Amino acid sequence: MDRCVTVAVVVVAWALTARAGYVDEWARMKGLVPRGYVCFRATNAIVIDGRLTEPTWQAAPWTMDFVAIDGDSNRVVPVRARAKLLWDSTNLYVALVLEPAGPKLAAAAADVAGALRPEVWLLLDPDCDGHAYYEVVVSSSAGTQLRLLDKPPKDGGSVKPLASSSSLRAALGSSPASSRLPELERGWTFELAIDWQALLVATGEGSPEDRQHWRMNLAWMTHPSEKSRWAEPAGGAQIWVWSPHGVADLHRPERWGYLQFSRRRGSRARFIPDAALAARNALQELYYYQKDFYAQHGRWAVSLSELGYRFTPRPGLDHAPVIRLTSEGFEASIDGPVQGLRPLRWHISHDGRFWADPELALQLRRYYQTVPDAGVEP
Repeated sequence: MDRCVTVAVVVVAWALTARAGYVDEWARMKGLVPRGYVCFRATNAIVIDGRLTEPTWQAAPWTMDFVAIDGDSNRVVPVRARAKLLWDSTNLYVALVLEPAGPKLAAAAADVAGALRPEVWLLLDPDCDGHAYYEVVVSSSAGTQLRLLDKPPKDGGSVKPLASSSSLRAALGSSPASSRLPELERGWTFELAIDWQALLVATGEGSPEDRQHWRMNLAWMTHPSEKSRWAEPAGGAQIWVWSPHGVADLHRPERWGYLQFSRRRGSRARFIPDAALAARNALQELYYYQKDFYAQHGRWAVSLSELGYRFTPRPGLDHAPVIRLTSEGFEASIDGPVQGLRPLRWHISHDGRFWADPELALQLRRYYQTVPDAGVEP
């Protein structure tokens, strides 16, 4: 699939979901807790050959299995997909392994056009604000591409191609675990290295700090023929992701998972949950209500009562958000304490950017450096 067709598929998927109503979309999204993964520092050099034979790859933990992008647990998954990630001072490394989910499904998977050679998408938001994020697309026809989006398409975002071929290295190989199987039943391994220098546009910092969080998602996409039994009802692409969004749109950074970097080599550090998640959810819900209000009235609501949004207090969030109109749209803010810190004030803009006051954002960063290793397993 060439680049133009790929972009068209994503835009069409977004247009179909946009017509559903933003509040209805949020109702499907808010119950999905973004997944977390601890990305350890590599213990030895990695050769990008699609084989994953290095000891450091063998020791790296797997992500949870990929699921349908809308979170539908009843959807039959024709191919098992899971990933590993590592990093060092030079690169971020990603390995995605696809294997037919049992011999009986191997033949069924083969009737999906390119099912065993799909497009692979990596989405990265280094500062977790939903703006200025990267997408890396790997396909057999168009090679490997790195692009920067200033904000999501639903908010009027634009796309800028970035990297030269020297910044990205990718390889495709047969799955090591299935090398003795017949060709139809074999899986595939995608291996990717991204130079930190290619990501400086959004990060400005090079390689990440210990325990730093980025928002991240991984996806693989196929484009079924009309006769495929795995085709979507509308005949569009089927998208399988590591962390489900609730809607069929890859560009929802508010529901991407969390990539937590660890400078430990090969250890089992635990994932530290996002201290801002409750505030994110409250402000993002308000944002989706505002999107619907604007679509109906051609302006932004000035208060929660006009918006028809009823705030329910929850642990750490005792006070309702406050809306302030700006020259560009609106800004909403909420105060949410974090354990061991004074209250942090969080904000969201009319185009979905989420952030904390600068001095408090630094305080939160220090919090992640000092909190004990507790939370959920990666």
